[in-house]
Amino acid sequence: GIDLTNPEAEDPPYEHLQDRKGLKAFMEQKVEDYNIMFKKAPMALVMFKDAIDLCCRILRILRQPRGNALLVGVGGSGRHCQARLASYVADMKCFQIEISKQYRHREFLDDLKKMYEITGSKGMPCTFLYSDTEIVEESFLEDVANILSSGEVPNLYSNDELNAVRASIDKPAKEAKIPPTAEALYDFFISRVRQNLHVVFCLSYIGTTFADYCRMYPSLVSCTTAIWLLPWPGEALTEVALKFLTEGELEEQYRVPVAEVFGNAHVAVTDYSTQMYAKEKRMNYVTPTNYLELVQGYMSMLISKQKKLGASADKLRNGLSKLDDARVQVAEMSIDLEEKQQICDKKSKECEELLVVIVAERSKADVQQAQVEADSIRIAKEEKETKVIADDATRDLEKAMPALEAAMDALEKLDKKSIAEVKAYAKPPEMVMKTMCAVMTVMEKTPSWAQAKQELNDVQFLAKIKGFDKDNIKDATLRKIEKYTKDPNFTPKAVGNVSLAAGALCQWVHAMKIYAEVYREVEPKRNALKRAQDKLEAKAKALREANAELKKVQDMVANLNKQFQDSNDEKETLTKTAEELLLKLDRAGKLVNGLAGEKVRWEASLEKFDAQQENLFGDCIVSAAFMSYAGPFGAEYRDELVSSEWMRCVNELKIPVTSGFTFSSFMADPTDVREWNLQGLPPDSFSTENGVLTTSGRRFPLMIDPQNQANKWIRKMEGPRQLKVFDPNSKDIMRTLERSIEFGSPVLLENVGQDLDPSLEPILAKNIIDNGAGGLSIKIGENTLDYNVQFKFYITTKLSNPHYTPEVSTKTTIVNFIVVEEGLTNQLLGVVVKAEEPHLEEQKNKLVVQVAKGKNRLVELENEILRLLAETKGSLLDDLSLIDTLQESKVISETVTEQVEVAVQTMIKIDAARENYRPAGLRSAVLFFVLNDLVAIDPMYQFALDAYVQLYAQSIEKSAEKKIAVGSLEERIEDLNQYHALAVYRYGCRALFERHKLLLSLHLCSKILQSMKDLDDQEYTFFLYGGQVLDRSTQAANPSPDWITQAIWDNITEVDAQLDSFKGFQQSIEQTMRDWKKWYSSGEPEKEPLPGEWDGRLDALQKLIVVRCIRSDRVLPATQIFISLKLDQKYVEPPPFDLDAIYEESTCTTPLLFVLTPGMDPTAQLNALAVLRNIPCNNISLGQGQEPKATKMIDDGSKQGFWAMLANCHLCVKWLPTLEKYIDKTFEGGPHKDFRVWMSSSPTPQFPIQLLQNCIKMTAEPPKGLKANIVRLLNNTTEEAYNRVSEWQKYRKLFFSLCWFHAVLLERRKFKMLGWNIAYDFNDSDFDISENILAIYLDLDPNEIPWDAIRYLIAEANYGGRVTEHPDNRVLRSYVNEFFSPAALQPKFMLSTLPTYYIPEDSTLSNYRAYARDLPLSEPPEAFGQHSNAEISSAMVDTDMMCSTIASLGGGGSGSGGGGGNRDETVYNTCTSLLEKLPENIDWEEVRERNESDASPLKVCLLQEIERYNELLSATRASIKLLMKGIQGFVVISKDQEDVLLSLFAGSVPKAWLSAYPSLKPLSSWMPDLVDRIEQLNVWGFQSVPKVLWLGGVTYPTSLLTALLQASARKNMVSVDTLSFDFIVQTADESGITAMPKEGAYIKSMILEGAKWDASAGALADAESMQLFNPMPIMHFKPVARKKATADGIYQCPLYLYPIRTGTRERPSFMIWVDLKSGQYSADLWTKRGTALLLSVA
Repeated sequence: GIDLTNPEAEDPPYEHLQDRKGLKAFMEQKVEDYNIMFKKAPMALVMFKDAIDLCCRILRILRQPRGNALLVGVGGSGRHCQARLASYVADMKCFQIEISKQYRHREFLDDLKKMYEITGSKGMPCTFLYSDTEIVEESFLEDVANILSSGEVPNLYSNDELNAVRASIDKPAKEAKIPPTAEALYDFFISRVRQNLHVVFCLSYIGTTFADYCRMYPSLVSCTTAIWLLPWPGEALTEVALKFLTEGELEEQYRVPVAEVFGNAHVAVTDYSTQMYAKEKRMNYVTPTNYLELVQGYMSMLISKQKKLGASADKLRNGLSKLDDARVQVAEMSIDLEEKQQICDKKSKECEELLVVIVAERSKADVQQAQVEADSIRIAKEEKETKVIADDATRDLEKAMPALEAAMDALEKLDKKSIAEVKAYAKPPEMVMKTMCAVMTVMEKTPSWAQAKQELNDVQFLAKIKGFDKDNIKDATLRKIEKYTKDPNFTPKAVGNVSLAAGALCQWVHAMKIYAEVYREVEPKRNALKRAQDKLEAKAKALREANAELKKVQDMVANLNKQFQDSNDEKETLTKTAEELLLKLDRAGKLVNGLAGEKVRWEASLEKFDAQQENLFGDCIVSAAFMSYAGPFGAEYRDELVSSEWMRCVNELKIPVTSGFTFSSFMADPTDVREWNLQGLPPDSFSTENGVLTTSGRRFPLMIDPQNQANKWIRKMEGPRQLKVFDPNSKDIMRTLERSIEFGSPVLLENVGQDLDPSLEPILAKNIIDNGAGGLSIKIGENTLDYNVQFKFYITTKLSNPHYTPEVSTKTTIVNFIVVEEGLTNQLLGVVVKAEEPHLEEQKNKLVVQVAKGKNRLVELENEILRLLAETKGSLLDDLSLIDTLQESKVISETVTEQVEVAVQTMIKIDAARENYRPAGLRSAVLFFVLNDLVAIDPMYQFALDAYVQLYAQSIEKSAEKKIAVGSLEERIEDLNQYHALAVYRYGCRALFERHKLLLSLHLCSKILQSMKDLDDQEYTFFLYGGQVLDRSTQAANPSPDWITQAIWDNITEVDAQLDSFKGFQQSIEQTMRDWKKWYSSGEPEKEPLPGEWDGRLDALQKLIVVRCIRSDRVLPATQIFISLKLDQKYVEPPPFDLDAIYEESTCTTPLLFVLTPGMDPTAQLNALAVLRNIPCNNISLGQGQEPKATKMIDDGSKQGFWAMLANCHLCVKWLPTLEKYIDKTFEGGPHKDFRVWMSSSPTPQFPIQLLQNCIKMTAEPPKGLKANIVRLLNNTTEEAYNRVSEWQKYRKLFFSLCWFHAVLLERRKFKMLGWNIAYDFNDSDFDISENILAIYLDLDPNEIPWDAIRYLIAEANYGGRVTEHPDNRVLRSYVNEFFSPAALQPKFMLSTLPTYYIPEDSTLSNYRAYARDLPLSEPPEAFGQHSNAEISSAMVDTDMMCSTIASLGGGGSGSGGGGGNRDETVYNTCTSLLEKLPENIDWEEVRERNESDASPLKVCLLQEIERYNELLSATRASIKLLMKGIQGFVVISKDQEDVLLSLFAGSVPKAWLSAYPSLKPLSSWMPDLVDRIEQLNVWGFQSVPKVLWLGGVTYPTSLLTALLQASARKNMVSVDTLSFDFIVQTADESGITAMPKEGAYIKSMILEGAKWDASAGALADAESMQLFNPMPIMHFKPVARKKATADGIYQCPLYLYPIRTGTRERPSFMIWVDLKSGQYSADLWTKRGTALLLSVA
């Protein structure tokens, strides 16, 4: 429940809510709260009515005890978001697994343990949100089903883990009073899990998995509450759009109409997707996610475009404003220039006057300066002399300085302690005494110890010593000192030995003496110096005074100079300013005038921008819709969506939109488009649209790229950015992706299939986390990576029509890159022009690049001009460098513009010349699409565009070589078109199976004629579909039902009604019935003239339509005539298989592939070619464990130069992608020139497309037709082998007989059941062995040929070894007896009743080959000994197959014939009708009691039949009723019931209802047939045995026949083993038979196939033309004893239960051999014709 009054209530009441607005506000608040809590993964939800209801329903389920939900809907419908929101509202943790590359069942169980811990151990409620896309292994779903049903997952916990689990719930278990046993605790744990764990399983109903899962895991239905997520209603679409438009602040006037357009666009795309699937079987899912992207994309696109346009407009406005300012400033500058010129003149005059005064004053100053300079020189000389004296005195004085300094240093080391030491002497030593006396002498004190001690006591003693006035020592004192210093013992060292302090004082005394002596010498010099200095100072003083005086004068002169300079500078400045103004005026004039063109263009552009701004509202709607929806569609659908749907709706709602809007021009930058084109993207609009979708989509692109064009473009475009390329089979995919995400590198994932790796999910979903401050990250598995916005992810697939799930569709932008005709035409036009006119193409390519670069340069220059104008501060004209730059840009712009114009004009001329070749380009494009369409027929029919372009280049070259005379260009193009069309036909035939080669011819012919406007599409469509009548109530009556069948009459009436050229056709047939019946009955009506005026009135196609209408069995030969007439006979003659020519065409880097048919092995041919080429060939048959051997063989072969043959590739299709990469790697390494990779494979859709396209493909099967088979056999025979037999005359005839025999056996298959009961795979090995048998026996005994031995070995041992059906053995023997007999050695032995086929007399191999080449292309049935009717049924099937296949290639056309109603309703009504018609069960007990006295075997047979039919009726009735309940929803429809439903909807009989007897009848015929069968049994059981029995009406006819024999045996008292039937054909019909025969029974309703019964002759006879089945008269099956052997003239005719003559292993179709008179023909003829009796024709 939800309490709106108290949203935070813990247990709100469950009650009905009336306040819808309050509920909506509540939900919106919850969404906002959720997004605040989960900032890294917010949900943009719009809570419209249906969304609120869905959330409430999920919430209600989650709050129920053990509530689980099954959300059924497509991906992108909001299942996950609503489940998360409901869990949040319910205050439950929402748990989801995270799929990684290595995520398997073990990891899944670990996640389940986490949930069990939360819900069981911790007792917290939790939602397990699980999706079908997360089912990596089927075991995942099994575990989920177990959680739903019992809560217990098998093997979830180990024993140790179980102990921990029990311990975790110990406390709550005690509270709940649970017994402390292991089992009880675990049960309690599971109960807590089931109570708290709520599973929300999101399942898609797309495909069959939904039904399969529900059937396989019933708990998914029974233990959940299912919620179906239906498509959003219109009001929901509108509400969602309005919410986002309002939040995006769209103008209010546009909100409602834009929202309405969005809704209509979404619905329209859904409708078009349905149409596309109906026509092309191409599935596209339209989900709410697409719609949300549309709405959000619209707002972001609108804002972006508005900003872009606004910025462009602002730049232009600014540029225009600057230009206007410049114009105003030019006028102002002119006035300013005049004023400055006047000031300049005035200043010039002032300067001249001042200059006179300056000259006079400067002269005085110069005289005075000269005098001062002379005095300065003299004083300087005296200064030098004085300096010499000073230097001399100083030098003398410095002699005493070292001794003084040493003494002072010694004194410095003394301290009070040292002095105290000396002072402490009471009686100092002699040296100390002497020293102190010397010191006292120097100090002019009494030289006594007492005096010394007195001085030592003075604290300033040391200071006195150190600061002693040494300059004033008297001479007397000096003489006194000498008596001490002269004492040799009075040295500092000697004294220092006694006392350090005394030593220092001694040293001082010596220093004072030396200093005093020196000073006395220096003193005179110092006195002289003093006098010199005084004199010099006096002179210097005088000089200073003179200098001061001079400075005054100079200052005055300088001041005058300054006045002059200032005045002159001002004059110069004004002059320069005037000059600059003049120059600026000149440049500005040039600039303003030069940019005048830009001004006009900018003003026009500005007006255009303003208009575009208004039109953006509509333009962005269409563009956003295109971006969201258009990717999967082809060009035609896109154009219709834009013009017919979106633009129409926009215009109707009067939203401004650009007239003639195109998506590519609106979204694509022209410079980008030109760059794309240079990188390989075709220049057509469809490709440009794809380019925009790929590069500008909000999601990563997934490109459908069967022709590899997108792949090549992406590689070139992203190559410079270090593109990483890998495929799904590459190693370390996720590691590569993670690195690319972090570094911002582009990644290309190529060749993906229909399923994408689940580990790509977070990348595709772009689950990007905003970390704030501009930082982004993404979580992939367990890793959180920095997300670089430069990261690009491209995905391509080679599948042409992949079916991607809605989940993939919503997470990627699917882009349809399938090549279109326009783009391919231009591409191939370039190929032909390059070959024919290389200078034109070269010049064109250069000009394209030049024009592209020029236009890009113009855009850059204009942007540069606008940028410079925008960045200018202040006046434009003040920035001379800017003006120069602008002028330079303008000059370059004009030059480039001129160059571009010249280039464009040249390109126009070149394009005009190239256009002459457009018919060739168009034709070649058409032919490529012919080949490309074939892949819809068989997955092996893959043709690469690159290989096709190479083929076209070869056609151009070879067609030019064949042309001798030089004709006009038109003739050259026609020659090329014809040559290339034939080359394409032969190229395609080489890779096609025989059954598809005529189809290729017709498809190619029709496409060529359509391109030439020479084919009426309506008529051709009618030819393909025929006349389809849905309502026959108004149809005219059939005038002759005896030969005009219902299908023929439908065709006749419809062709008259639908096609103008056939008006009156129906009436003509009715009026000239005899002529038309004669035409109808002819053997080859396509070669006969049409009756009446119609032969001259109708053209070739219309005559083909007549054949299609009346003789559909002759459509194939008529088609050959049509193609030969419209194109050439060569287009219906497939080229013979030439392996040597194919080898010549190949290279060492081209794989070659044999596409196999059953029984064909090309190894022998390949080995023969290898021998011929003298190249070793190594073979290996692929299978389990052969892969390493195969790769080694390829590796060795590439190095050594031998051939590697990999046979049976279809046996290891999973390894083929690895093989493909290995082959590519080998080719890249440069293999040996003789190396070849040969492969063989049966058709398989799993064969890698890329490898298939790269291969030269060859179909290895016998060619179609007697002629083609014989030609092939003769071509494969060498002269050496042919001439090796000595008895060559007989050998050669029998050899040709063998060729004929082999070809006949192969081609009999086309007659279906009239040919062989089983289509045997006779192959060339059978032929080779038989040929060796002939050669051996003829060499052994040439005179007496052992015919019986030869016939036995060929018919029984060799060819017969493959035959499993006895009737087919008879056919073999019949042919062998005819072709290998003495008659075959006679001249011109006839091989059939037709004169065309015989053994030529000239038996040389070359003559045989020539004869075979001249044989008719198609052979009549008589060539096989068959009746002309034999190929009718098979020919009809072939016709329908060819026409329906070509129709499907064209997209399906309009042949579906009815709308798809409600399937369930239709089937339900069918079931109701069937129940009404279904007979009641036969009362078996009553029948048994009624016939209790009858003990005959017939009674037993009757009761057994009733029992079997009752079982059938009961089972059918129960099946119908159960299906009706399933349709009503009362029971789950099982797989068997679904099969019944599908069969009933298709109008066929369900397989389960065919258990009693086989049948090919449609449901409409099967039910009446069942009623008739029950009726016969009712008559038999409740009345008596019918006079005439319907043998086909019983389930086991052989049981009835055995009962007849047993009854006769009992009656006649003989052993049943001695009895057999005699077959007596009755002349009377059923009404003429009055009673049962005495022995056996009369049997009715048997049908002859391959003959008719001639009642008058009482024998078999030729059937009437076009009569495929003929009724057999009532026949008496009479038991007889010891029947004689079959006599001559009797044909043992097989009796079959139904047309499938082989039946099944459980129910063989063969019943018995019936002896019939063979009439005028031998029994062998009827054997060859496959004549048989059938109990049912269907």
